[in-house]
Order: sequence, then C-alpha cells, then structure tokens
Amino acid sequence: MPIATYRLVALDCPDPPSLAAFYRAVLGGEIKKYDEDWYDLYLPGGARIAFQRAPDHRRPEWPRGDHDSQQEHLDFDVTDIERAQEEVLALGATPLDLDDRDGERGFRVYADPAGHPFCLCWE
Repeated sequence: MPIATYRLVALDCPDPPSLAAFYRAVLGGEIKKYDEDWYDLYLPGGARIAFQRAPDHRRPEWPRGDHDSQQEHLDFDVTDIERAQEEVLALGATPLDLDDRDGERGFRVYADPAGHPFCLCWE
C-alpha cells in the first residue's frame, strides 16, 4: 500500500508567471495564480506543475550532479500526516521543515535520501 499520492512538481525560478507562460505554450493548460510567489499550471489530463519564486535562483548546471544542479521539489498528498511522516522517516527521509503551524500551513518538508526536497501535504 503506498504512503502517498502524487500532487505536483514545483520548479524554483526568478519569475513564476513568465515560466508558467512558457510551459503553458509548450504543454497547454490553464495558469492559476496562488499569490505573487506561486503559480500553478493545470495540464490537460489532470497533472499540475507549480512555479515558485526563488529570488536568488541560479540556473542548474546540467548534467552536473554537484552544487546547485537540482532546483525543484515534489509534493505528495497524504490523508494522515503523522503516519506518513513516520513512514517516510523510517524509509530514510530527513526532516527539513516540520513547522506546519499546528496544521495551518498544510505541508511539511523533507529531503529524500539523495537530498532532494519533497513535501507531504494535506487539505
């Protein structure tokens, strides 16, 4: 039984509306603004890509795997955050930011064993 279901991929960037427009031109879909720092692109078929403002963003140096080469994170929906957190930590995840403000924020941030950030989210 899986721990979570896929939600979205979030791309860090200096200009979320412009990058969202680029991907809309490539993939189609509809852009929805959450706030000045976060835009979602809802794709035909149901997938979603998010664009998050990162003012100090540096372009990845592909295909290098060293410093500053990966700048995205994954979001996963869960129904029970406490159980899901326990399970991902047991699998080797590292907590990065667990302050969900007593559930107000609706997500917690972890790193996978290779250091890539991901969020467990609930509504």
